[in-house]
Amino acid sequence: MSTTVRRALISVFDKGGIVEFARELDRLGIELLSTGGTARLLEDSGLRVVRVADQTGFPEMLDGRVKTLHPRIHAGILAIRANVKHMADLAAARIPTIDLVIVNLYAFARTAADPAKSFEDIVEMVDIGGPSMVRGAAKNWEDVGVVVDAADYPAVLEGLRAEGSLPRALRLSLAAKAFAHTAAYDAGVATYLSRVASPETARKAELADSLALDFQKATDLVYGENPHQHAAFYRDPRAQGASVATARQLQGKPLSFNNILDFDAALSLTADLGRRACVIVKHGNPCGVGLGDDPATAFALALACDPTSAFGGVIACSEPVDGPTADAIAGAFYEGVIAPSFTAEAVVTLARKKNLRLLELGPLSRYRREGLDLRRVQGGLLAQDWDQPDPPVREGRVVTTRTPTDEEWTALQFAWTVVRHVKSNAIVYANASRTLGIGAGQMSRVDSARLGIQKSLVSLHGAAMASDAFFPFRDGLDTAAEAGITAVVQPGGSIRDDDVVAAANERGLTMVLVGRRHFRH
Repeated sequence: MSTTVRRALISVFDKGGIVEFARELDRLGIELLSTGGTARLLEDSGLRVVRVADQTGFPEMLDGRVKTLHPRIHAGILAIRANVKHMADLAAARIPTIDLVIVNLYAFARTAADPAKSFEDIVEMVDIGGPSMVRGAAKNWEDVGVVVDAADYPAVLEGLRAEGSLPRALRLSLAAKAFAHTAAYDAGVATYLSRVASPETARKAELADSLALDFQKATDLVYGENPHQHAAFYRDPRAQGASVATARQLQGKPLSFNNILDFDAALSLTADLGRRACVIVKHGNPCGVGLGDDPATAFALALACDPTSAFGGVIACSEPVDGPTADAIAGAFYEGVIAPSFTAEAVVTLARKKNLRLLELGPLSRYRREGLDLRRVQGGLLAQDWDQPDPPVREGRVVTTRTPTDEEWTALQFAWTVVRHVKSNAIVYANASRTLGIGAGQMSRVDSARLGIQKSLVSLHGAAMASDAFFPFRDGLDTAAEAGITAVVQPGGSIRDDDVVAAANERGLTMVLVGRRHFRH
């Protein structure tokens, strides 16, 4: 069953495309009913508009807080056309039906994210009339079309031109989208007010008793981790900083599920290094990290760690990718590159690799860990604040007889920054400018120590070692010492710390305890 669309109510905060859409509705003979700024815009564009105040016989009041909250609006939306009593009630009250509702809501999330806005400014962005109209139209979707997204304007016009009404399947789809829209909107308000209500526990303010999520689909993905899994990528509308979600894709195939995870992991480590860095990630783990005076050098140092694993990985650069860097990248197969920008020369060079994904971030200084770190489990959701970088390693406690040299301090800092981004149990061997061997994801720490040594293509004599958690026994340290390392950074905290420190002193190593572990599961 379909209802002929004779009257449309338009009240939008985001007015992009609305004049063109309304003009097409007018050409189809549909009466336009509108409010406030939307009505003014349409009238200024030469369109005939019935003001809501004229329809209700009641002027807007309370500085616009009350405009559409009136029976002559909501009865026209909610009346079931096949219900004889409903239609008789409308006729008795001389209330015309409203067959199409085009509403998008106040920009609450954007306003709440603006540090210049006061609490009062943000509260005024809590929409009341808009969600009420949207929910009413969505509830009565059998008779009323509801549009909350400008991206749906073309489909609505196509249906109206073909039949003078909206197909039932489209009305149902629009209703589902409308309820998702109001649910996400209310979730954003609830989350913001929960934070404000607990200023004394600001760090935990987002861990409210009820966690409401507001993510909007950015794109469907070809498949998930594996071809038999369906997948999509959802964007946090509050996210403002540099991220995979906000990056601009310059070329290459669409991003896959695994690409997005790897790009995010590479970007997170690159942002923590913050200068002259290049990171290569494969299956969620860094397989090479380098620091260089130019991006080509940094890439070469990162690649030297484990070129076999780097094949088919993703690359993140902290500096703009230039011609020489592009030439080096073009020499092998990689899934993609993410960087603040790409020079014109680099774009031309990498265009030859037509499937290579290029993501342009903008300034890396805009990278922020926002919101919560969320992980889904069957029947529930884990939420935590993000694992933020530590104070400098030099502020740690030297527990051995020997103190690190300046070069060892630099290498320890670099290794410790990298190990935070490696899956546990994690061991990183490095010098001051690059990783030398990475042991990741083993069930015992000594096996990670051995794996990092096996992966190293060069001697580890004089290298630094970082462990993401304490050594439960001295065996991991002994294994690394036999390979030639001279300096170690680890959290400490084991009941056998004294044994591990004694082992370090026996072998002439220097060891720094920083007091905080960094497991990644």
